[in-house]
Amino acid sequence: MPIPCALCGGSVFRSALRCEGFTYVRCRDCGLVQINPQPETSEVQERYGSTYGDDYLAYETANEAAFLALQLKTLEDARIGCIEETFFPFGRRRFLDVGCATGALLEKMRGRGWKVSGVEISTQMAEYGRRIRGLTISTLPLEDNSFAKNSFDVIHASHLIEHLNNPATFVREAHRILSGDGLFLVITPNLAGMQAKLFRGRWRSAIYDHLYLFSVKTLKSLLRREGFAVEQVVTWGGLAQGLAPLPVKGIADCLAKKTGLGDVMMMKARNM
Repeated sequence: MPIPCALCGGSVFRSALRCEGFTYVRCRDCGLVQINPQPETSEVQERYGSTYGDDYLAYETANEAAFLALQLKTLEDARIGCIEETFFPFGRRRFLDVGCATGALLEKMRGRGWKVSGVEISTQMAEYGRRIRGLTISTLPLEDNSFAKNSFDVIHASHLIEHLNNPATFVREAHRILSGDGLFLVITPNLAGMQAKLFRGRWRSAIYDHLYLFSVKTLKSLLRREGFAVEQVVTWGGLAQGLAPLPVKGIADCLAKKTGLGDVMMMKARNM
């Protein structure tokens, strides 16, 4: 059954992207692109929580070093991690990674003096992070954890929001549990990027697991509506590996970042 737009509540949609076996639609009123109808929340959580948990763990551990390098570069772009004292006194450096996978980033931030916590609904990956790294990781969705208000100074959510049935509820909860001047880092595919425009329904991020595809405009709108002030937007990735010779890819990547047309975007928002 079709659902209202998650951003504006609108009920009129137009076809946006035709993919293999499914279609994305665009809200007529605000422009948010989503799969509609969507799988049930319980089905989505079961998929990540247990059905494919072993596959996800194998994939994450095999690519852990590469993923961590990208996450650290994102924190560097956001100026968090190296000069964190600029934002928060030492005693207030509380970091939550939502969708933390095996906890590699949490381990790194803990080594830099942060008090860290994770949320990861894949029980296999959460258990890996607890057992191998000694981390505190919850397997409940963020909204079900009942974290106290003002529990964290930075919340990091990388390649997560596009998978959620209720992105607005997620953002609202992040706002509630952040400190008054806390920072929210959201990393997600960029629908307004060069690759999305070039490949459309064949874009590598137009997959059934991604229930929403955000542009800079629609993600900004969501964050602002839920009480955040967007301070920084960075995009990266002009062409995927293997699509062009390395020199051409290098030029495309540089142009994408300079123009805001990168394949992935990071939005840094401050709690107001």
